[in-house]
Amino acid sequence: MIRDATPADLAALQSIFERASLSNIGDRPALLDHPVALIFAWPDDPTARCRAASADGEGNLVGFATTTRAEHVIELVDLFVDPGYMRQGIARSLLDDVVVHARATGARRIEVDGNPHAHAFYEAVGFVVESMVVTEFGPGLRLRRSLE
Repeated sequence: MIRDATPADLAALQSIFERASLSNIGDRPALLDHPVALIFAWPDDPTARCRAASADGEGNLVGFATTTRAEHVIELVDLFVDPGYMRQGIARSLLDDVVVHARATGARRIEVDGNPHAHAFYEAVGFVVESMVVTEFGPGLRLRRSLE
């Protein structure tokens, strides 16, 4: 089940964000050296949308996606799944939800700055690499998915 997240979900979203971020062994040292990077902040952009997924039958959150909008582009800001629920289609379902919303609002594409370790996932769900980007913690990928 995917639903709008609310500020009341912040603690659950923060927990997912931290656990998922630290689950990649290649990212862990840099994140632990910069603990402020492990803090999920409720989006303050007026175009922001945060959707949360539950998969345990009791409504406990196991993943979330946040987006912002500029013109005809939806920016995927966050896509995180609790490590215990990874590889079960939750990220794909959240992204499918983003696509439905993007199309319904007239967006022409979705863009994201992705971690290189997530390249295969993004490619599998229709994204292509647009360029390399420099992030606070090293190289990243700028990816886009056309909706036209």
